[in-house]
Amino acid sequence: MIELVLVTGGSGLVGSAIKRVAKEFKSFFVDAQMDFVFTSSKDYDLELLKDCQEMFDDIQPKYVVHLAACVGGLFKNMNNKVEMFEKNMMINHNVIKCCHDFGVKKTICCLSTCIFPDNIKYPISEEDLFKGPPHNSNDAYAYAKRMIEVQSQAYRDDFGDNFISIIPTNIYGPNDNFSLENGHVVPSLIHKCYLAKQTHDPKGALDEVTAEPFTVRGTGKPLRQFLYSDDLAKIILKILFAYTGNDTIIISPSEEHSIGELAESIASAVGYDKPLKYDSSYSDGQFKKTADNSKLMKFFVNDTFKFTSLEDGLKETVKWFEENYPNVRK
Repeated sequence: MIELVLVTGGSGLVGSAIKRVAKEFKSFFVDAQMDFVFTSSKDYDLELLKDCQEMFDDIQPKYVVHLAACVGGLFKNMNNKVEMFEKNMMINHNVIKCCHDFGVKKTICCLSTCIFPDNIKYPISEEDLFKGPPHNSNDAYAYAKRMIEVQSQAYRDDFGDNFISIIPTNIYGPNDNFSLENGHVVPSLIHKCYLAKQTHDPKGALDEVTAEPFTVRGTGKPLRQFLYSDDLAKIILKILFAYTGNDTIIISPSEEHSIGELAESIASAVGYDKPLKYDSSYSDGQFKKTADNSKLMKFFVNDTFKFTSLEDGLKETVKWFEENYPNVRK
């Protein structure tokens, strides 16, 4: 009998990555005869409990990877706090409740490192999650995502449900949302750099005097750990089928890069050879949120897994963006 793995948010950045890499990981689930079902907001409105119940009733999943969320970059989090809080609270409550009500064997929920306390000693570990308030730039979103772990722990305590939270760092890759205003930092900067390159193109309508420079909001100094989406997808599948614990796990490479370094790498991948501009009138947000990946690395001991370098991941992401422009999400 085939057992189904439901992936909510299946058309998004990480869901699309799971589709790409699942074939490589058949060895983890072929004996159990498992298959994947990917759903999106076009299929069910997970803010509505009745829609969520309908989804579980239709699919009857035995495993769930919960990726669906209302997400955005720094400025969306700062300017749309009610939306970010309420939508995520409703989505997460409904999915986790249905995972219990429909007897799901194992559930993985995806959080974010932005939910960690602002004033905390670095590197951040899984045990630091509730040791203080998050940064005020994304507090509404962060508190809503923290509640996933609270609700999951409650179901573990009361009913013994196998609900696991993972906390990835800044994810990027093909099929991201490349919105200039509401996208995360990597896709937003890729889109900006692409447009800046077009205005400098000698075949274009604009000359060097009127061309728009590649402009990065903020000083470019904040530090982040960037995680390629295919790497995260592989780790999720291994946790789903090979991890026997239920502890929360941070998913992150060890290396940190400044936003300035990121922008320079994007410019190189896009082929933009003009000077970059930094607009310090915009907020930098949280300066750093260094995550400790030691628990993850212990899980991967004796494994051949290696994280994709930022340079290689950006090349693949830019290639996908250019090949699919103008049909990308933006």
